[in-house]
This record gives sequence, structure tokens and C-alpha cells, in this order.
Amino acid sequence: MHFTLKPILALPLFVLLSGCLPSDKSTAVSAEEKGKPQIYVANYPLKYFAQRLGGSAVDVHFPAPADEDPAFWSPDDDSIASYQAADLILMNGASYSKWVDNTTLPDDKVVNTSSAFSKDFIEIKDATTHSHGPGGEHSHSGTAFTTWMDFQQAILQAKEVSTALEGLVPAEEKEGVKKHFEELKKELESLDQRLLDVGKKIARAPLVASHPVYHYMARRYDLNLEAVLWEPETVPDEKAMTELQNVLSKHPAQWMIWEGEPTAQSVEKLAAIGLKSVVVDPCGNVPENGDFISVMKTNIEALEKAFP
Repeated sequence: MHFTLKPILALPLFVLLSGCLPSDKSTAVSAEEKGKPQIYVANYPLKYFAQRLGGSAVDVHFPAPADEDPAFWSPDDDSIASYQAADLILMNGASYSKWVDNTTLPDDKVVNTSSAFSKDFIEIKDATTHSHGPGGEHSHSGTAFTTWMDFQQAILQAKEVSTALEGLVPAEEKEGVKKHFEELKKELESLDQRLLDVGKKIARAPLVASHPVYHYMARRYDLNLEAVLWEPETVPDEKAMTELQNVLSKHPAQWMIWEGEPTAQSVEKLAAIGLKSVVVDPCGNVPENGDFISVMKTNIEALEKAFP
């Protein structure tokens, strides 16, 4: 009886298991993709680096909203849980993500991509508290965090990403990661040289920035830069214009560098006092068009046009 029952029981079990199999190709692909390493990042430059280097071998996640500065964004509980469950967490370092001070992340999964040049961080003192976007009030006091605007530092950050990915992806993907890094490095080196050339043409002429996010760019490319606390979408009021005039009295700039496209009215107000406008987007969040490299090329082209 034992041998008679065994095939009878096996038949409905096979039928039951067959009913659980994927019914179409898309479901099967979805299940396969879940096996990829899950990577969470602190900002868009790191998202770009990870996607560029890892390609289809990894899934890269950047949950910050498009309308917030990732440096001052605070993730909700679900997003924090996703970071904690990730296979790899790429952080910018340089005090970029304020939320990590109140959160526990698994140390063995976290890579601080700016650790190689931490001794060269720029410290900012006595910065004014201000607000923009939905993130509330904040200050830029502490460590300057827009590290990748020095393209040599960006290369070092990309190298940290490459090293981390090489230890995470399947063996057959490692060479691809290395190859993609070398390609990215060459592009960043080209951008670096172009911006060095621009700095030589500007020749330390005074410049004003709409926001204090260009410290590493100014140091690397020898720019004589003073910053105010303006937003591209906000037309400066009388108080802001007076404060700017006070800056210009000691720092007679002829150009203002904006983080994003300023309003036409803002451009007109600046033109009335002899200031021209140029956009240099730090690209901390996902751009509306293009990618990290194309945005940086557009930035440099704008400066090359301004300072031929």
C-alpha cells in the first residue's frame, strides 16, 4: 500500500506547485531582479556614479523628493527602513546627510565616499540660518558638503563607489565595473581641465554666488567667490538687494553664479546694478533633463561663454 499511495499523492502536489509558477515572462523577470544588490544613496551624484558603474547588475535607489535639497532632507520611517535593509549604502560624507546623526545604519553596509579627502574638508563658521523649499530652516555652518564640484574629489568619490561595487556584484561583473570607472574618470578629468582653464581666464576676478555651495569648486579652480542666500525662484526684495550692495561695496563682482535658472525679474534687477547672471547647477538632486555629466558640461559651457 505504501508504494501505491506515493504516486497518487505526488500527482496533486505537482499540480499544486505548477499552479504557483509564473504565468508570464514579466513576472519571471521581476523575481529575477529581486536578486540584484540593492543600493541606497545619499544624493544624485552618487546615484549617477553607482548606476553608471554598476549598470544592470545593481538596483540603485535615491528616495529623496525632487523638490528638496537632499543635504537637508529627512527620510520617513519607511525610507530609513529601506536604507537599513540595503546591501550597500553610499553616503556623501562631509556632514551631508543630517538625518544620519539620529539614525542607526549598519556599519558594514555604509561607505563614506569622501573619506579619502576628509583632511581637506572646508569648515564654514557663523553661517546665517535660512530656509528654502519644504525642508524648513537650516544653516550651512559646519563642513562644506558639495564635495563633487571639485572634479578631482568627484573622481575619488567615484573610486570609492567602484571599489564597493566590485565587492558586491557577481564575479563576471567586476571587470565591467572597473572599465566603467576608467571611462567615467576620463570624462571627469576632461571636465576638471576645462574648469581649470576657465579659472585661469577669470583670473581671480570677484564673483558672487546665489548660495554657499561652491566652496570646493572655488578652491580647486581658484575662484574669488562670495556668497549670499538667494533662491533662483525668489525675486530679491529691497532688503536682499541692500545686503547684496553691501557685499559688492567690498567685493565688486560683475557676475552672479546661480544654482538654478533665476527668474527674469531677478536677472533684470541684477542687470540694473551691473551684475550679469550665469547658472552653475551643483546637481545634488535628479535633474529635469540630462544626467550628471551633461549638467556639468552645460555648467562649464556657460562659464566658458561668460569668460571667453
